[in-house]
Amino acid sequence: MKNKRLAIALMMIILMSPFSVAAQEKISVAVAANFISAFKEIAADFEKKTGVKAEGTFSSTGNLYSQIKNGAPYDVFLSADLERPDILQKEGWTEGSFIYARGKVILWSADKQFCKAPTWHEALKTGRIKKISIANPLTAPYGTAAKAALIKSKLWDNLQDKMVIAQSVAQSFQYASTASVDAGFCALSASVNPEGLKGCFYTVPEAPDVVQAACVAKNAKNKKGAELFAGYLLSGHALKIKQKYGYH
Repeated sequence: MKNKRLAIALMMIILMSPFSVAAQEKISVAVAANFISAFKEIAADFEKKTGVKAEGTFSSTGNLYSQIKNGAPYDVFLSADLERPDILQKEGWTEGSFIYARGKVILWSADKQFCKAPTWHEALKTGRIKKISIANPLTAPYGTAAKAALIKSKLWDNLQDKMVIAQSVAQSFQYASTASVDAGFCALSASVNPEGLKGCFYTVPEAPDVVQAACVAKNAKNKKGAELFAGYLLSGHALKIKQKYGYH
């Protein structure tokens, strides 16, 4: 855990709470783009159990961090990295953070013929591949991880003229799923949604796991609801949903 004491405290909230908060309450959650599908299912289950509505705003981690720095009134931040929650703790926005998910990078294509090559490296080397999407490595952790894999595989420099930079990993998948590009570096979670099941993908073992941390705003408008949601993220209920979407 990123912050073991905070994680234990949040779990205590879950264990000791009767899961009852006044109906019609809501919290505002900044959600990294890779976690959209999982978040929607988690938020629905959380609201069913607690009566608290978790309203998500989805974007790249870097963009959400910038919004928070500029005063966006989020109660909870679900980042796709460890770095931004760490910085926010040092700056006093939050009192700590905890790891809520670990994700993986895949190379996905809407064309199932794309996956006939023995490896993802070979698939990208074929002459028929003209465009490849990747989330902006400067603002999106999944893009950073994908870039690391390409560098490690000595493909980054050779593929520069084919790269289409997306604002987030969700947009990278959108480009690939609409065939705007031949393939895209995406989050494993995208492969299990209805659109993702229509295509094919390679795992990218050279890409490091994307370790994702969350934090609660020190001055959250609904501090009780925000802490309850944070604790719920560590519960068995949420774990089952996260595993469904490829997180571990």
